[in-house]
Amino acid sequence: MGRVAGKIAIISGAASGMGKADAKLLASEGAKVVVADLNEADGQAVADDIGENAVFMRLDVTDEANWEQVVADTVERFSGLDILVNNAGLMQLGSVVDTELADFKTTHAVNNEGVFLGCKHAIPAMADSGGGSIVNMSSVAALHGMSFVLAYSASKGAVRAMTKSVAMYCKEQKNGVRCNSIHPDGVKTPMVVKVALGKDTATQEDIDMVASGANMCEPEDIANLVLYLASDESRFINGAEMVIDDAATITPPVGV
Repeated sequence: MGRVAGKIAIISGAASGMGKADAKLLASEGAKVVVADLNEADGQAVADDIGENAVFMRLDVTDEANWEQVVADTVERFSGLDILVNNAGLMQLGSVVDTELADFKTTHAVNNEGVFLGCKHAIPAMADSGGGSIVNMSSVAALHGMSFVLAYSASKGAVRAMTKSVAMYCKEQKNGVRCNSIHPDGVKTPMVVKVALGKDTATQEDIDMVASGANMCEPEDIANLVLYLASDESRFINGAEMVIDDAATITPPVGV
């Protein structure tokens, strides 16, 4: 207990899936958590479930003014900012030929530009607090080809590179801020299951059905790494890409 005691965290996309697991675990370890999401009903429910260590704030990660307001409101309410988890994400099916330009742009606006805006506006606040940790959610799709989610793969590749650039900037500035990326594979979340089934929404029954036929990790598996990277235990880890994939990216093709 208390691994992030006294720290202040903003988690985007925290109304469900990995973000929800991150928020609950960080709060249980002593952090004050801002549950940030476009989904007001579910986001508020997550904050209410956590209790006094959490507050919900509406956040459209593609809106720069909204990012500025959430960071400012967080600092005003809690007197600082120590942790940013850029978790909000969007996945759409489509190869390089099938993907429409509008869908490509939308995916990048959420997955890539949203991370940029979060880092841009959180870093000065973190520096004023004496430093902090940024955790950017990327994917194994950034590490090897996934033909059926072209826009998603490209956006997560951008997050991987951006993370390293942010880490170098913060090191050069000596502002005490670290930035690392996490690269999961097959997480049991509504977003992943919706894409797998080609549905607009995913019920718990859908999630359980898909997970029963695949080797998928739980959102809590990701949250455990987020907690480590957010804590002072990882104080010398900066610019790293942390893979959670049960060796998927190093498994040779069948017959090799």
